[in-house]
Amino acid sequence: MNYWLVKSEPFKYSWDKFVSDRKTFWDGVRNYQARNNLKNMKKGDWVLFYHSNEGKEIVGYAEVVKEHYQDPTTDDPNWVVVELKPVKALKKSVTLAQLKSDEILKNMALVKQGRLSVTPVTKIEFDRVLMLSE
Repeated sequence: MNYWLVKSEPFKYSWDKFVSDRKTFWDGVRNYQARNNLKNMKKGDWVLFYHSNEGKEIVGYAEVVKEHYQDPTTDDPNWVVVELKPVKALKKSVTLAQLKSDEILKNMALVKQGRLSVTPVTKIEFDRVLMLSE
């Protein structure tokens, strides 16, 4: 199993909307590195859900339920989506400030490559986020 993080601006697509939808395809990725990360996601992988711009916090985690396929919002074959379903909201969100100040998390791809919308996460980082959310 691998671990990932996806970013969404809450006014565009929030965790609450995701939970309400019960499943979504993750579209709109137009960066090749982020696209490659989508292509590397496998069914059953877990994905942290980060609210960017507003909040700047990890608010829950999801599961990959369908591996990459052509992004239905574009005819350009370079872009793909994966399908995600929400698993659980965090009891307490984990803020970007917490990530930056935590010895285990300060080198996360989210911190080092802040503009990238889909990033890998290590199991140690994933577990640490869950621990901080308790």
